[in-house]
Amino acid sequence: MAKDLKRIPDFDDIIFAIRNKDYGAYELRKKYNRNVIISILIGVIIMVSACIAPFLSARASGNRHEPVERQVEINMENFDKPDELIPKVPPPPSQPLKKVIKQVKYVAPVVVDSVMPAESGKLMTADEAQTKVKNNEVVEVVPAVKEEVQEQTAEPEPFISVEEMPVPQGGEEGLYKYIAENTKYPRIALDNNIQGKVYVRFCVTSKGTVDQVSILKGVDPELDAEAIRVVKSFPPFKPGKMSGKPVPVWYIVHIDFQLH
Repeated sequence: MAKDLKRIPDFDDIIFAIRNKDYGAYELRKKYNRNVIISILIGVIIMVSACIAPFLSARASGNRHEPVERQVEINMENFDKPDELIPKVPPPPSQPLKKVIKQVKYVAPVVVDSVMPAESGKLMTADEAQTKVKNNEVVEVVPAVKEEVQEQTAEPEPFISVEEMPVPQGGEEGLYKYIAENTKYPRIALDNNIQGKVYVRFCVTSKGTVDQVSILKGVDPELDAEAIRVVKSFPPFKPGKMSGKPVPVWYIVHIDFQLH
């Protein structure tokens, strides 16, 4: 009996039985299984290579010949230093002879009972003492010296706060106007773009002058020096007062160095 075997169509043939097979979708579906298998094989090969490559690299580096270390042994022999290498110490300087001061023996004065006659011990007046006379001629006139004793009173410790604080010429506005007109920006600080506020403390004495100038908070040595110079050139203040009497008082100003 003849067996008439018919080929059973696969799933793709059934789907594309009434569709156009030439536009490409049919070929892609037919080769899908083969492409998946090829992709899996390529992925496995890459993973195995990534795992084996470090092992092979480490084994290859282990087979390389390591450089042989060479050791050099040096034996130092004792030797005497030549005389020219030994530093010569200069002899100590001879000490100068101390000047011997001859001491004069103290002789006690002799006390006598007799008194010198008045004629031989005539005293000179102040006017006569100003002129030295020799052979009736005036040789030298000695002017009378007047000694003026100046009483120096020590300035008390400056106050921090008093009843009447010192007042600069023109007030606070006049003081900072003076600072703005007389401050010169140092060239070094200008070239290096240095700026900031310098706080200066000084004492306004009981006479109104500026004393004891110091930097309370500085920025840069050049700016600090310029601030001190300006403060020392301040005109006299109206001094501060305590109980109606002028007293020294601490005063603080700030000089702002800004670049525009």
